[in-house]
Amino acid sequence: MLRIGMLTSGGDCQALNAAMRGVVKGVCSKRDDVEIYGFKDGYKGLIYANFEMLTSKDFSGILTRGGTILGTSRQPFKLMRVPDANGLDKVAAMKHTYHKLSLDCIVILGGNGTHKTANLLREEGLNVITLPKTIDNDLWGTDMTFGFQSAVDIATDTIDRIHTTATSHSRVFIIEVMGHKVGHVTLHAGVAGGADIILLPEIPYDIEVIADVIQKRSAAGKPFTILAVAEGAVSKEDAQLKKKEYKEKLANRKYPSIAYELAEQIQQKTDKEVRITVPGHTQRGGSPCAYDRVFSTRVGAAAAELILKEEFGYMIAMKNGETTKVPLQDVAGKLKTVDPGCSLIKEAKMVGISFGDDVFK
Repeated sequence: MLRIGMLTSGGDCQALNAAMRGVVKGVCSKRDDVEIYGFKDGYKGLIYANFEMLTSKDFSGILTRGGTILGTSRQPFKLMRVPDANGLDKVAAMKHTYHKLSLDCIVILGGNGTHKTANLLREEGLNVITLPKTIDNDLWGTDMTFGFQSAVDIATDTIDRIHTTATSHSRVFIIEVMGHKVGHVTLHAGVAGGADIILLPEIPYDIEVIADVIQKRSAAGKPFTILAVAEGAVSKEDAQLKKKEYKEKLANRKYPSIAYELAEQIQQKTDKEVRITVPGHTQRGGSPCAYDRVFSTRVGAAAAELILKEEFGYMIAMKNGETTKVPLQDVAGKLKTVDPGCSLIKEAKMVGISFGDDVFK
């Protein structure tokens, strides 16, 4: 009997079900003696032994379904070694559940924090395979993560729809896109949606440069301006602050988010009417796009192959269009940020997109 545990952890995204389907279909196509233990609400289910016995039938018809049939939750890695309210050792509890059920391995779908805990479980002797889930595409060791392209499509659609109202009213529109630490989604959606200004966490902006871009567009007969702004975008002044100082400033910020702070500053400096759109969690919702369905099926099938070969301790990655395995210890704790010198940014600047860091030409 092959006993496989499975859980989804961290923020949800559109292709979690598609990826789990790929794993189960891949394994069950080669073996009939398979038991699937689906842990509820991420690592919580593994800690408190809250699971459901599943069969291949449970994974039929879910390729296009968003969210996760297992549920998910955020369990910060820094708290994994901290006992719960009742004094329970979480790591010991997860190991106990794993061994009590006589699992042969556990498949974990998640992002950065999830991979830290997955690597911890590997170090504790559990057989672990992970799949790269995050809309942010910020996992080290893989060119792509599932959920990213679906989120980009939604953010791009938002920008597309804003274009018509922005032009009709000659307004400045700020679209705040998900991405606290990295700006991959904002960069791709901004370019795809034809944003005039793109602000990323990796490139500190100068509000004077932004105001100058807007004024010069108006002088050139372009009365509207669209900004695609990552929620973690930071000014050059704030980028100079120490981490603790910046956290304190955010805690005392009078604005709900960076978009509202920018809106007030732009209005003061340009006398332009400014509007804000925040697509928020819609970027995580709905059905996965065609690309993510294919991607998730491929990494799920690759995970199934490793399970059947009894090769554990890896994340399934996509590099140069091919699935491959990357050691978990090489992935955990590393963040893949946007390179300010990458070709996409150079090409975006070539077509006139400003990143708030230099004078618009």
